[in-house]
Amino acid sequence: MDDPVDAIMAVMQEAFDHSFGEAWTRRQVSDALTTPNTHYVLSGRSGEEPVDAGKTSGFTLSRSAADEEELLLIAVRPDFRGQGVGKQLMRDFLSAAKARGTARVFLEMRAGNPAEHLYRQFGFEQVGLRKGYYRGAVGGPIDAITFACTLS
Repeated sequence: MDDPVDAIMAVMQEAFDHSFGEAWTRRQVSDALTTPNTHYVLSGRSGEEPVDAGKTSGFTLSRSAADEEELLLIAVRPDFRGQGVGKQLMRDFLSAAKARGTARVFLEMRAGNPAEHLYRQFGFEQVGLRKGYYRGAVGGPIDAITFACTLS
């Protein structure tokens, strides 16, 4: 299998709309993965663990502290959207977080992100708002919405 950074970057390059300035650089991903308590989930074309970066259809990247975890990134390649990849990634991520002893999960998204429906399906509710947080966005700044979900 390729380095997980290769797989994450392959998906990120296709999945994130560059006009919002949300995609991370290779250095940011690499640095995150060397930080303790940073976790990732990769999804292959049919849900299996990917063999190489080219077959990775999606990923999650998170970090944990005490009994809380933050979902930093979730992405699915455009060709695989609407096929349940995002839902499976969320299931896998939340299951792994729960196994690590996580009681509450947080995430932040830009206002208007179409993934909001996915987060709400998994029990995430809005708990905060950061006005004008995404300053690098074309047509920005755009607000960031903070969501939380309690794992039971």
